[in-house]
Amino acid sequence: MSEQVLRIAARGDGVTASGRFVAGAAPGDRVEDGKVVERGEHYQEPPCRHFPECGGCQLQHLDDAAYAEFVSGRVAAALDQHGLSTTLRPAHLSPPCTRRRASLKAMKTARKVLIGFNEQRSHRIVDMLECHVLAPELFTIIEPLRGLLAKMMAPKRPGAVQLSLTDQGVDVGLSGVEAEGLEAAEALIDFAREHALARLSIDEGFGLETRYEPRPVTVTLSGTAIPFPAGSFLQATSDGEEALVAAVRDAIGDAKGRVLDLFAGLGTFACAIASAERPVSAAEAGRDAALSLKAGAARAGLPVAVEHRDLYRRPYDPSELEDVAAVILDPPRSGAEAQCAALSGSNVPTVAYVSCNPATFARDAEQLVKGGYRLQWVQPVGQFRWSTHVELAAAFTRQA
Repeated sequence: MSEQVLRIAARGDGVTASGRFVAGAAPGDRVEDGKVVERGEHYQEPPCRHFPECGGCQLQHLDDAAYAEFVSGRVAAALDQHGLSTTLRPAHLSPPCTRRRASLKAMKTARKVLIGFNEQRSHRIVDMLECHVLAPELFTIIEPLRGLLAKMMAPKRPGAVQLSLTDQGVDVGLSGVEAEGLEAAEALIDFAREHALARLSIDEGFGLETRYEPRPVTVTLSGTAIPFPAGSFLQATSDGEEALVAAVRDAIGDAKGRVLDLFAGLGTFACAIASAERPVSAAEAGRDAALSLKAGAARAGLPVAVEHRDLYRRPYDPSELEDVAAVILDPPRSGAEAQCAALSGSNVPTVAYVSCNPATFARDAEQLVKGGYRLQWVQPVGQFRWSTHVELAAAFTRQA
């Protein structure tokens, strides 16, 4: 007997009322014996030839309504597991072809150089011949890179390609290559010039080392040009960054006084909110990112004080939070458990929390709520188009 698919599970499979999981199914599809027998209203024809093999996307077969419901559902399920309820705002989805950073795999075979994402649940590289998530500027450089890597990679040796779209153009980082000697150095520079790269860096086992950078590379965050170290983190899309910044601004409202931006990175949020009435103290464990934010903010005249600080080992304690008007948190996937414990014992009136992991966010949110905060709302964000990766921003206020 056939069943209807009701929702999409965390890893992208369709789920029926009886709890059956069916790969490649969309809400509304009818399935039987683990296979789709009839497509429903929320199925769309996947636009890319590499779907579903390519691990870059898991959900190209969903229409926007179903994909938005999946993004919101991931957040709602995580909150429910911790007994939390709040206003869940409509999910914000970044458009196709807007990803401005990507980490791709590369390998030289007997016939060609493969470049692309890994196959789902596999180490096999799906050779990228088209892509509907990368920004066109990034995708355009893939084919020329095959020719360059063909000269610089040993057969069957794994490599990687890091791409970022910066103010000056495409920033390329390569690993798993052999680039010793004058001829290799000249080939790299010639390639970078020919394709107008912003920068070309090589990792030969000691981290990325710049081989070509005609002008200092920057990224503009809320109007402020910040030096961009090779291989640095950047929000996946400009659209997603704007959505998260808007949510953080909304969360802290018209708070006046010093704001702490914790896990600040290059200053995505510090640059957006810093003002004479609202100076920002930013803390970041990455040395290069902290120095970049400090230099960029100083050049722009922004009131941003930057501290190089590991918040996992040394979170701000309640005594350091006494004069703070609001705190912004944007931790890695592991969350900010220790910092939230300290916030629970503080009198900070407002917390804006940005997360790339609904599960650790919900854990930390429960801790804040138990510590006297109210979870006002959550804004789900799907900037990794058609993937199961979900982000969010949330607002907490201390209850009287």
